[in-house]
Amino acid sequence: MEKKHDFMKTKPLFSLLMSMSVPMMLSMLIQSLYNIVDSIYVARLGTDALTAVSLAFPLQNIIISVAVGIGVGISSAISIYLGAGKQLEANRTATIGMALSVFHCLLFILIGIFVTKPFLSLFTSKETVLTQACQYTYIVLCVSFGCILQVAMEKIFQGIGEMKITMFLLATGCVINIVLDPILIFGLLGFPALGVAGAAIATVIGQICAFLLYIVVYMRRTFAVSIHPKYLCFDRTIITQIYSVGIPSSIMMTLPSVLVSILNRILITFSDIYVAVLGIYFKLQTFIYMPANGIVQGLRPIVGYNYGAGEQKRVKLAIQYSLLCAGAIMLLGTLLSLVFPSQIFALFDASSSLSKAGVLALRIISAGFLISSIGIIYSGAFEGLGKGKQSLLISLLRQFLITIPAAFLLSRTLGPVGVWISFPAGEIIAAIVSFFLLKKFEKGVYSPL
Repeated sequence: MEKKHDFMKTKPLFSLLMSMSVPMMLSMLIQSLYNIVDSIYVARLGTDALTAVSLAFPLQNIIISVAVGIGVGISSAISIYLGAGKQLEANRTATIGMALSVFHCLLFILIGIFVTKPFLSLFTSKETVLTQACQYTYIVLCVSFGCILQVAMEKIFQGIGEMKITMFLLATGCVINIVLDPILIFGLLGFPALGVAGAAIATVIGQICAFLLYIVVYMRRTFAVSIHPKYLCFDRTIITQIYSVGIPSSIMMTLPSVLVSILNRILITFSDIYVAVLGIYFKLQTFIYMPANGIVQGLRPIVGYNYGAGEQKRVKLAIQYSLLCAGAIMLLGTLLSLVFPSQIFALFDASSSLSKAGVLALRIISAGFLISSIGIIYSGAFEGLGKGKQSLLISLLRQFLITIPAAFLLSRTLGPVGVWISFPAGEIIAAIVSFFLLKKFEKGVYSPL
């Protein structure tokens, strides 16, 4: 009898990839739009409020990085176990994954209580900023269970191929957040004006609502995995599998922040204009890379399931289709960056000097867009295959090991242009290494867990 999840082994691959990826692209678009709206509301409170929320971002980003990283580990293991026909192990993975997520919630409560004020005090001595930053951070850390458990459920559903459900519930959580933001921040409809604390409360309420909706959906239908206390046990193999993918994935999510911080230190020695250019570029990058990252989210469960099922040809073909799709997306991004760079920077009300510097930067950086699709797809494929170390290595090459040394060295002779050149340089090296890593993997490691 065909099982609910067998479609990942039988459905035509291209249509399967699109059905898994497009909902994820839409989800990420909604999330990005929410982040913009949230920033607009907070900005209306003044510079101190916006600064306070910005200072809170690193700790908030740690929560998201841990939640998503460990969630990817859970999702990868579930897909592989289901593909291998190991239903008990898949059920245990989902249950143990939720238990680990609860444990992470408790850790973040302790961090919120004991770390928040000392950490934020390192970055500001202005009392109004520090007070608001602490208010915001205490709430998002001490009530982080909504974020962490929602992401865990999201990744479990992605692991079994239920992408439309995750799209709908993520969108619902974001809409709730967007609706509550002005009400709680400015005190509408009889509510008190809570300022940045209201923004934090709206965020955690949206996350909690999304998590509760996952529970409701899970209770009303039968899915490919079961989450139940009877499956809860100390299974060293499963825990190791979750963390072997989850920890590298969490580290990967923090790399862009580290990269921006270091490159800013280099660029500020030339002019603050170049720092602004880098900031605008990373905002643009979110939208340029978003569809490619949606392809990765659709690819992970497909390669994981078929890897577990021993379907080597489908694994290879899924990666090839993903490369073609991501390549087409990044080619379009390259063309837009080369043909309309001035118009793109005009969207940010850039001055003539900022626009001139930004146009040159975008044209240089975009030279690496197309080849970056190789690193992006191969890194995601390794995550789906349960090989976190290989995935992390590719990301480190793209955003750290090559880019930062190249930026230091090239900027000495070429100035800011050397920093921009470091981006495609990192992508080229990462693509070459990615290719050899996958070829090495294909030669003899195709065996399910």
